[in-house]
Amino acid sequence: MIARKMAPGLRRSFAFEEWNWISDRLIQEVRTEAAKKVDRELELDIMGCDIDARMVEIAKANAQAAGVAGDITFKQMRVQDLRSDKINGVIISNPPYGERLSDDAGVTKLYAEMGQVFAPLKTWSKFILTSDEAFETKYGSQADKKRKLYNGTLKVDLYQYFGQRVKRQEVK
Repeated sequence: MIARKMAPGLRRSFAFEEWNWISDRLIQEVRTEAAKKVDRELELDIMGCDIDARMVEIAKANAQAAGVAGDITFKQMRVQDLRSDKINGVIISNPPYGERLSDDAGVTKLYAEMGQVFAPLKTWSKFILTSDEAFETKYGSQADKKRKLYNGTLKVDLYQYFGQRVKRQEVK
């Protein structure tokens, strides 16, 4: 939505729209203006994947509701099967963690596999959200930056690994 310059909420209604002192004409003008700003020309290369087919279907439904389903290729796949020959990219991952998976050995194995799969993608940036405080050890690499966040009441960290910069002439 950000890449398309698509306003959040453009495709939904809000309770304030029922207030008598808000003009229907004004609401329509604002929606029309926001719709005009959407950039449909930009080529996007976005892939969403999960090992769980149900999660892939939920992601597809959410993308459809947001109006971006055509911009995303969805795949059911294991992290171990991720490969790319693209020079640059960004990986954003919210893998299962102890509270979500209830399997510490499985989580440890998954994080180690993620580290092995992502390691060759040196020019890619990776952003991984987890509550596991030993993530960096299990993943096999210390993050460039770590941000404390909350997923509801659960404290989580966003581990940020910044990809090596590639000069434009090197990409061509």
